[in-house]
Amino acid sequence: MGQFSTDVKKIRERARKHFEEGAVTEGYKANREQVTKVLNDVLATEIVCVLRYKRHYFMAQGISSDSVKAEFLQHANEEQQHADWVAERITQIGGEPNFSPEGLATRSHSEYKPGESLTDMIKEDLIAERIAIESYSEIVRWLGNDDPTSRVLVEQILKMEEEHANDMLDLLAKMS
Repeated sequence: MGQFSTDVKKIRERARKHFEEGAVTEGYKANREQVTKVLNDVLATEIVCVLRYKRHYFMAQGISSDSVKAEFLQHANEEQQHADWVAERITQIGGEPNFSPEGLATRSHSEYKPGESLTDMIKEDLIAERIAIESYSEIVRWLGNDDPTSRVLVEQILKMEEEHANDMLDLLAKMS
């Protein structure tokens, strides 16, 4: 690795020249329209996950349901936080977060599967987490160094989705 060198004077000039661009500087290499579309798909995925976990929270019944319900509620709240982070990032790059319920299921990578029994609900949540893990991993690779901030955000969400998958797997083992 060579010595770090940058032209601070040019950076200052560019920052003043294009200040209306907000957080997006000339160093931003990604296509903002494409990144906004992909992040809106992530937003839709997170919203669908919130809705599914909330339904599971309210519908969970049975002798083993209290600890499972607590897990469902925690995950619903964390998925909501992910949605909020993604919506904020979309606005930072000059896009508009798409919260429209119209087409939500189509934009989402995961599916809204209600599940009949407590075990079915856990399985559906595990499957949805696995879908998010795989698609978010692809997004991380696609973003690369063109939009490091969005990449790091998706990586942070991905880490939590992996934790959620492990939680669901643990719950399945306890149910057996």
